[in-house]
Amino acid sequence: MSTADDVESPELAAFRAEVRAWLEAEAELAEVADSQGSLLSSPTEDDLPEARRLQEALSAAGLAGISWPAEYGGRGLSVIEELIFSEESAAFHLPVDIFVIGTHLVGPTLISHGTPEQQDRFLPRILDGSDVWCQLFSEPEAGSDLASLRTTAVADGDEWTLNGQKVWTSGALTSNWGILPARTDPSVPKHRGISYFAVRMDSPGVTIRPLKQMSGHEHFCEVFLDDVRVPNDQLIGGESNGWAVTRTTLQNERHMTGASHGAVNFDSLLELAKATNPDGDKIDSALRERLIKTFIQSEILRIIGLRTTTALLQGKEPGPESSVAKLAVANMVRDAADLALELMGPTAVAQDVGAEIDGWVDFFLMAPALRIAGGTDEIQRNILAERVLGLPREDDPTRSVAFNARSATNT
Repeated sequence: MSTADDVESPELAAFRAEVRAWLEAEAELAEVADSQGSLLSSPTEDDLPEARRLQEALSAAGLAGISWPAEYGGRGLSVIEELIFSEESAAFHLPVDIFVIGTHLVGPTLISHGTPEQQDRFLPRILDGSDVWCQLFSEPEAGSDLASLRTTAVADGDEWTLNGQKVWTSGALTSNWGILPARTDPSVPKHRGISYFAVRMDSPGVTIRPLKQMSGHEHFCEVFLDDVRVPNDQLIGGESNGWAVTRTTLQNERHMTGASHGAVNFDSLLELAKATNPDGDKIDSALRERLIKTFIQSEILRIIGLRTTTALLQGKEPGPESSVAKLAVANMVRDAADLALELMGPTAVAQDVGAEIDGWVDFFLMAPALRIAGGTDEIQRNILAERVLGLPREDDPTRSVAFNARSATNT
């Protein structure tokens, strides 16, 4: 269903037609989707040439960085056009998710906080797919409470020396750059002593270890940093201003995840229901009700997405509706995946995980990740409790204490 075909302006309708025509013309680069794909696939080095060809074609057509300002290589349009592109391309397998950290998180962060030199250096290569980025945020002891991160960066002349460990890093194996907050001043409270870096993933001292998931994929990795040298021109946003830069990235991540109302291919789910139903197209009332629920959830999320988009167009930051959307997406994906496997019956478990498995089985196995990625369900509920219900912030005795004095506070 389109954003609003019946009320679209002539300009938006023309853009939608442009996108449709491009997708149809480039169909050989983007196989038409006929089933539910994986939420978190594991691209390999072998996948990169094909993905880069498509990303470069998107960039040349002005369909990469659609809402980026024109001076940074984007199309200079609004997030409405971004939404239209997402709607039109949902029917295709576009193998460009490998670039999404760069285009949706790193690029906007650099536009907000990068120096002109950093923008000139990184942004064009993000848009055309030359560089693949990953997000080195979570740590073994700093997941939901990211400001408690322990990775350190120590100034040494015109370089920084980084030491620490990151975990749950999506796509680290195929990335050549990473964004990374690190602690540069432990003598101040945890939110204030953080700086934000761009790090080459092939730097000496960087070790990447894949984490095999129950789906058989190795989408997530743990990354170790041992005396990794980073030039000062890769410090983004200035020393000890890293939490503000990190928040910009997190806001974009939450909006990106919450805007995934198209995460469920409803048409594919409906076809699965018909194909596995003994009565064919005649679907019983109980199943019909569950299918309708999924469709309604998707539509509500689309409308929430439009509300967030309106706020962005008015120059406002995404509000708590992004947290509502993220919670709702996780619930919708879980319900749809559960329904799909019920419909498949025994064939759902008679598959060799790790080999080529059915898209819906893959979807089911990866669905729990949405409850964690981009901020856990609990974090989203805390945001809603404070910003919507007006409840007091949960007490954190370490919030105003110097980071290097936390152990005394915690005992």
